[in-house]
Amino acid sequence: MDVVSDAISAVRVGSPSSDRLRVSGEWRVRLPPYEGAGFHVVLGGSCRLLRDGDGGDPVTLGPGDVTLLPHGAAHALTSVRDGGEVELLCGKYRLDRSRTHPLMAELPQVVHLPHRVGEHPELRSAVDLLARELEEQRPGGCLALPSLLDLLLVYMVRAWMGRARTGAWPAVLNDPVTTAALRSLHSDPAAPWTAERLAAEAGVSRATLARRFTALVGRPPMAYLTWWRLTLAAARLRESDAPLATVARETGYGSPYALSHAFSREFGVTPGRYRDRGASAPDRAFGCE
Repeated sequence: MDVVSDAISAVRVGSPSSDRLRVSGEWRVRLPPYEGAGFHVVLGGSCRLLRDGDGGDPVTLGPGDVTLLPHGAAHALTSVRDGGEVELLCGKYRLDRSRTHPLMAELPQVVHLPHRVGEHPELRSAVDLLARELEEQRPGGCLALPSLLDLLLVYMVRAWMGRARTGAWPAVLNDPVTTAALRSLHSDPAAPWTAERLAAEAGVSRATLARRFTALVGRPPMAYLTWWRLTLAAARLRESDAPLATVARETGYGSPYALSHAFSREFGVTPGRYRDRGASAPDRAFGCE
């Protein structure tokens, strides 16, 4: 797995959903906060997105524009002056924010990806396929739609990273040494990593790796590894009924006791209680008021 895929999969829970709708005249739809991420794609016409409480300027959305609200911020969609028909593709992703990867945490409240000819062709292809599946409702759509929505999220995050002029993680993934180390850790987090072995994988000295990795990522390589192992453990506990011994082995801990001790220190609860709490958590809808 690569870092972007892991950053998304670590917080994704359940299945995404979407809908295609048409509105006309003068209209306004408000969407309350959501414990996940929402998106809107303008398939035709124009509208405005208004963010709640941040004082930001309205975002005007035209045909082909894509917006991602990665932190589930409350917002409204409204008509523009001409009141013509608007066709929208809207949806949501369920996310567990208890262990958000810093790459995902760094995304702004609203990611606006204007449609420009030749930019982000894979994102445009995913949007076209989604719109067609929702319009035609062909056989196999129940499998095709969730997969296309997962692709859409990846492509939106990629597009943001390609356009970002500030932020740590676009810089992290453009640094070959740090990227090599992250790729190694994410490819095999359960391996018996040491600072020396990881530096060898990155092709630099231990001191060089520590300096560059810490400066960009915000924590030393081995501290990041501990954090990532516990994040993976939390995801496994949340998504499966695998025995604690299996989760410990998959995340690089020598025994269930070792994992339980580290997990309790990090999360403040035992793995068993964390699993029970996740199973009983309600799913809040990203609906319209």
